[in-house]
Amino acid sequence: MALHIPTLLVVSVFVFLLMGLLTLHAWYRETRERPLAYLGCMMLLAALGMLLVSWRGKGVDFIPIVIGNVILLLSAGLNWTAMRVFVGRAPSVPGIVGGAIIWLTLCLIPAFYNAMPARVVAYSLLAFGYGLLTAMELWRSRKSLDVAYTPALLLTLWHTAFYGIRSLIDEGLPLDQSRSGVGDGAHFFSFMLFESMLYVIGIAYMTLAMVKERAERKFKAAALTDPLTGIGNRRAFLQQAEQLLTLGKRRTETAALLLCDLDHFKRLNDTFGHPAGDQALIAFSRVMSNQLRKGDAFGRIGGEEFACLLTGADEQVAVQVAERIREAFSELTILGAGVLSVSIGVVTTRESGYELSRLLSEADEALYGAKDRGRNRVQTLRKLYLSLTDS
Repeated sequence: MALHIPTLLVVSVFVFLLMGLLTLHAWYRETRERPLAYLGCMMLLAALGMLLVSWRGKGVDFIPIVIGNVILLLSAGLNWTAMRVFVGRAPSVPGIVGGAIIWLTLCLIPAFYNAMPARVVAYSLLAFGYGLLTAMELWRSRKSLDVAYTPALLLTLWHTAFYGIRSLIDEGLPLDQSRSGVGDGAHFFSFMLFESMLYVIGIAYMTLAMVKERAERKFKAAALTDPLTGIGNRRAFLQQAEQLLTLGKRRTETAALLLCDLDHFKRLNDTFGHPAGDQALIAFSRVMSNQLRKGDAFGRIGGEEFACLLTGADEQVAVQVAERIREAFSELTILGAGVLSVSIGVVTTRESGYELSRLLSEADEALYGAKDRGRNRVQTLRKLYLSLTDS
């Protein structure tokens, strides 16, 4: 079936224009993510470039051959930049304009300017290079990207491979074929226009999806993170602890809960000021992070109160961990020697079961037992009950 090339060019211009405006709208109204801004500008430049390239046979060949292709190569540079910025790297101005400068330099050579096959090969290789750079940005950052990047990577590789193939088999579209829509050159050019439209639509959707997914992850992380200490907040601790207890109950593994409360915290704030109190909270969270294992759950669940759930730990192990935390914190001299201390209540699932609310309640009872006995100590609920019975 013969395709009307001028009609396809008009359609592609409007598709690029529409997608560019919608992408910029998404950037301005929703996220203000810079990758969307670069991507939107890429599509608008692509629309302008396609419009200028379509001016063939109008007596101004300098416009489609030089200016049109320069703008299209700048568009390809912005496409690469959008992915580069998305993965956290700074834009490269030399990289953006490099392809356009190479094209302008080549066009100064009459033999190149007057040879369509040479121009097709050169442009295709430059577009192939930008596509390869774009794919490399996603691939090199794959381990740090917490989003589904694979569809965007595969689409980019397909787009890149297309221009690699074009550099090998396409000799250009003569003017008579562009008007008639007949011939191998016309068929390939028509397919290239379709491919370009599909790529623009696909990469816009996928980039927006990746930006949205990353924003949602950031919001979720913020909702589960204590803003002062950077560790999990009460909600995060409860969620993780519930999951660990459910798993431990299924495996019949013992777990221990440590409830920690910084001693004389109000007096510390009154004496040294609230910034010093914040400093103490941050220091204690670091002590906990250093003393606990990766699989343990811990977080700040109140003002100066912290909790941690040790998986696969009996009372003896839990007390050893609690003592290490207590000693490490009491040895800190950020506010002076002997100023900081913490009391810790310890319970295990062996005595208290796997219900988190009960563990917290009984750990709180053990904690107050530690407070009553002079603070700066570790107190287990079992020994607290024994001491009460003996008395």
